[in-house]
Amino acid sequence: MIQLLFTVLGLEMVLVVVLLFKTPLRKVAILGLDRLKRGRGPVMVKTVAATLMMVLGSSGYSIIKIHDRSNEMGQLTPTDQVLASRHLLESSLMGYILFLAFVIDRLHHYIRELRSLRKSIEVTTKLNRALEEAKNGSSETQEKEIDGLKEEIKKLKSQLNAKEEEVKSGEASSLALRKQSEGLLLEYDRLLEDNQHLRSQLQSIDLKLSHSDSNKKDT
Repeated sequence: MIQLLFTVLGLEMVLVVVLLFKTPLRKVAILGLDRLKRGRGPVMVKTVAATLMMVLGSSGYSIIKIHDRSNEMGQLTPTDQVLASRHLLESSLMGYILFLAFVIDRLHHYIRELRSLRKSIEVTTKLNRALEEAKNGSSETQEKEIDGLKEEIKKLKSQLNAKEEEVKSGEASSLALRKQSEGLLLEYDRLLEDNQHLRSQLQSIDLKLSHSDSNKKDT
């Protein structure tokens, strides 16, 4: 148990040193920590941390029990001294491991924040340079754009005038057609009246002819 705790503590110390200095190993360490914080990694880390806290509490409780026993007996036996020193060493190692794990987490977080801050600063500097270059070379381009816009405005005005003339001519032709249609309607009404008058005359003539034929037959 103690050898395992020493191994974990040594690995954490190496990882802290790697994160403190800008070397190619730091990129590898950051990538490894990124993967560890994804998926089920945080759950596993929290489980291990909770287990260490429970073992640390158990070791502390054992040390307190040994000291209480020594107070009752008046002195520590060699076995109690060995057990107390072992529990104290284990609790100290576990405490250092938890502390270094917290330090590694914070170092990883601050390194990521520093990288994102540097990227944002680079982007802002590039944007400022682009804006300055655009301001320096924008006078000529603006003049060209203004000239082009003026020409487009002239074209649009000419097109608008042509459209207005077309609309006026269309209105005049529609008025003429409307008057012509009104005249045609009047002529149509007159022809209907003449047709009805002619039909009535034809009917009267037919009646007279039929009456005269009947008279001839009677005679």
